[in-house]
Amino acid sequence: MIQTGVQQFMLGNALNNETQARQTLAALKNAGYTGIELCGFMIHPTGLMVRLLTRAAGMPTGNGGKLDWHKLVRESGLSVVSLHTDLGSVERDAAAVAAEAKSFGTSYAVITGMYRFAYADAAAWHDLAKRLNKAGAALVEQGVRLLYHNHNCELQRVEGEKRGYDILLAETEPDAVNFEFDSYWFAEGGADVAAVMKTLGNRMKLWHINDRGTRLAAGKPAMTPILKTDSMELGTGNLPLEHWAEIAKENGVEAVVLESHRNWVDKDPVKSAQVSARWLHEHL
Repeated sequence: MIQTGVQQFMLGNALNNETQARQTLAALKNAGYTGIELCGFMIHPTGLMVRLLTRAAGMPTGNGGKLDWHKLVRESGLSVVSLHTDLGSVERDAAAVAAEAKSFGTSYAVITGMYRFAYADAAAWHDLAKRLNKAGAALVEQGVRLLYHNHNCELQRVEGEKRGYDILLAETEPDAVNFEFDSYWFAEGGADVAAVMKTLGNRMKLWHINDRGTRLAAGKPAMTPILKTDSMELGTGNLPLEHWAEIAKENGVEAVVLESHRNWVDKDPVKSAQVSARWLHEHL
């Protein structure tokens, strides 16, 4: 059975205090989700600069870093799908990252991208593959596996037709590095998502899912015929999610994790997750 979860980032402003966090996690459980994916700097107090940069990227963190997440997760009945972290933390102290992941009952630590990174430089990608291999091997020694989570920056052409993601796929070792594939960001970047998923095969351990389309209130006239696309609840947009779900099943994906940052129905991330849960229940 494929586990279903929600990424903590999506719920930032619905986790501002213990009572609210408990209610939010209960709502996810009642909607049928079995897990939550935690983010390292949302379960610990963070500096102002990190919070401002995260908010500028459209991902408010809320005040969840002040809460006891071991207690909240345990009481919710949800399992932890993975722990999102950063490569620097793993390189500095792989044992500490692994210990925290295992304290939540997960064996996955996920690198969620690089900051201040030369994404258009092929040499930087080759170096990143080496760093990931070394970090992944260090985590394996601690009983935890490393996954790399993509956005759209990996789709830049850096060596002829070769993209940054192609370099990571070719030069990382499956015993040390695998992938949490985010289909929304590759669709947004114009990639052939189905082809990438098939190439990943059983290296695609987790699937980050979201739909994409447009939302315009009924009866409200549009100024132009071109509408802005954005994230949508699963099954309400235009992405071929059912086809991708079949590939994910063939790949042996262990968990599907929902994440969106805005454009929620009624501007409510919990209600949005509840709507998406219906699609997940029907197709997984």
